[in-house]
Amino acid sequence: MEIGYRKLKARQKADELAYKIYQETKKFPKEELFGIISQIRRSALSVPLNIVEGMGRQNKKELRNFANIALGSLAETEYLLDFCVRLEYIDKQVYADLEAVRSETGRLLWSFHKNLSAQS
Repeated sequence: MEIGYRKLKARQKADELAYKIYQETKKFPKEELFGIISQIRRSALSVPLNIVEGMGRQNKKELRNFANIALGSLAETEYLLDFCVRLEYIDKQVYADLEAVRSETGRLLWSFHKNLSAQS
């Protein structure tokens, strides 16, 4: 039996973003391992993790709260991606690809969050 969170498009897209960020940050300078690499990986991974944790809760109010936290982590990831471009750790084409996934994640997650709010 498949767990519900696996079917959720917002979680699928958030997972894709986290994976791509993990792959891209392997190329960052090693001195950033405990700095920006750690921070952007945590913020990106926090998005799907909060969705999964919320889906495991017993009521919509808790799920809505975890979706809200995921939105905050996504905003943090957006800022960090912009910052990485300024530092020239990510080139503009890679940034465009990551930003497209981040934007789609945001659209899906916001829609999911609004849906939960409308149900209460």
